[in-house]
Parts: sequence; C-alpha cells; structure tokens
Amino acid sequence: MFDALADPTRREVVRRLGRGSASVGELSRPFGMTLPSFMKHVRALEASGLIRTRKVGRVRTCVLNRERLAVLDDWLAEQRTLWESRTDRLEQSVTDPKEN
Repeated sequence: MFDALADPTRREVVRRLGRGSASVGELSRPFGMTLPSFMKHVRALEASGLIRTRKVGRVRTCVLNRERLAVLDDWLAEQRTLWESRTDRLEQSVTDPKEN
C-alpha cells in the first residue's frame, strides 16, 4: 500500500475517491496525461487493494476500498503510539536533571 501511495498522482486519486466513486475518465482529467499512462496508476492502486474497479459497457468506475484504508490507519496508529512513547522517554531523559 505504501508503494502505491508513494506517488502523488495516486494519492490525489485516493483523495478524490474519498468523495465518492468516479470513472477513470473523470479521475484522469486533472492530470493531463494519456489514458494508458493514467491506467498504470489505476492498476497500481487496484493491485494494492486500495481501490476496486468495475466495468459496465465502456465505462470503468473506481471505488475506494475503505476497509483496506482502515488496515493502513490501524497500522499507522500503532506506529504513532510506539514512537510517541519513545520520544516522550527521550524528552524526559534529556530534560530530567536527575538523569544528567
């Protein structure tokens, strides 16, 4: 997932899909790239599980996979808690005069 989100275009697509589903054509418009180039981004997001697509006729619609984002959010929350406690201990050891 992090690899897919490393690209600013893909992050913007995820941000846009947070407001609701959209066709590939709608999503690609703001980026000024060819549709085949944009589809590489769609495939990367789909492969990571962050989005799902479905095709009806000639229109491919993308939908954000919120469950997958929840997994990412849970992991980030765990990391945030871990690192906050570590930095708190570091701050305490640096600022506590008894430790010096």
